[in-house]
Amino acid sequence: MTGDSLRRLFNAQFSLENYERFLAMVDERCGTHVPFRLCETPCFFDSDFMQRISREGRELIDQLVDNPEYRRISDASLPAQYTVPNEPHEPMFVQVDFGVVRGEDGLLHPKLVEIQGFPSLYAFQPVLAQSYVDAHGLPGGLHYLLDGLNNDEYERVMRDAIVAGHDPEQVVLLEVDPEHQKTRCDFLVTERMLGVRAVCITQLKKRGAKLYYTRDGREVEIRRIYNRAIVDEIERRGIAIPFDWRDDLDVEWAGHPNFYFRVSKFSIPYLHHPSVPRTIFLDRMTEMPDDLSQWVLKPLYSFAGLGVVIGPTRAEVDAIPADQRAGFILQERVEFAPVVETPHGLTKAEIRVMYINRRPVTHIIRMGRGKMMGVDHNKNMEWVGASAALYHEDS
Repeated sequence: MTGDSLRRLFNAQFSLENYERFLAMVDERCGTHVPFRLCETPCFFDSDFMQRISREGRELIDQLVDNPEYRRISDASLPAQYTVPNEPHEPMFVQVDFGVVRGEDGLLHPKLVEIQGFPSLYAFQPVLAQSYVDAHGLPGGLHYLLDGLNNDEYERVMRDAIVAGHDPEQVVLLEVDPEHQKTRCDFLVTERMLGVRAVCITQLKKRGAKLYYTRDGREVEIRRIYNRAIVDEIERRGIAIPFDWRDDLDVEWAGHPNFYFRVSKFSIPYLHHPSVPRTIFLDRMTEMPDDLSQWVLKPLYSFAGLGVVIGPTRAEVDAIPADQRAGFILQERVEFAPVVETPHGLTKAEIRVMYINRRPVTHIIRMGRGKMMGVDHNKNMEWVGASAALYHEDS
């Protein structure tokens, strides 16, 4: 079945009862209530579009990772106080966010919004996708994993990346106050899948070059860290941590922290691809665009859309001090096409393609009708929020 035929079938059979069943199913499977809004519907796309968007994301990663000159240039993105030793050649986890736009040919095309060398909801997203299928009784043969993966193979890829042959007790998912993060659902599914627990970064203990944490009343040495702690959150909340990022620790990183900076909005001006909108470092701009309403002002290292200004005024741009302008980009605005038919009108979609060691494995969908895809820009709306992509291989 094509994406369009799946959409018509889903809309015709949708019921509030099934949606409520879906929400309860997700909470039960995660072992906690999911606090962010889950959309009433998954997205249905054709197989060729899913293959294309996965391929184009990989092409962008390749441009950065396989370019020694970019490696040298991106050294400037690493803040001295957050530069971690023993960085590998390439990132383990990369997220590539594409807006779905409609080209002059009338077809759907991906357009880059952001790229980030940092993990996302790898454990939660397949649970969400399967719950759409089960709660709504969707047709068999639908896929939500990429590159030919099935669920067992996906779990093996996750285990190889995060646990990497260690005793799972000696591997931790490192976060800031994980019990109160909106993404706790992902942490719990990760623990159930891999035996790896979420640990607050403030609770670690350092002795010499080793790190330890307390598990079931026992002190356990940490051999590997699945890093989910975001530096700008640590800074914003003034959190003191029990080690220095610059320490040469006797620990492996599953997702080395340096790639949070090295593969980021800092990267976008160096990408050359039809899917990439014009992007300029603010401090290198020789002439202001005539129509700023068609541009987006972004700080390089904000998270979850903090500090992003769509269609900034000249005064807002001029207000950024000269010594801070290197920390901002101006990016040509991506005009998301309303492509998902819902009872509330056509809705826009952003697709996050998720990679492990450059392999596309699954995706996250965000649906909205506001200026941005985040919850704050889609308040008090229905048929918006976090979602999943489903497709038939043979469409």
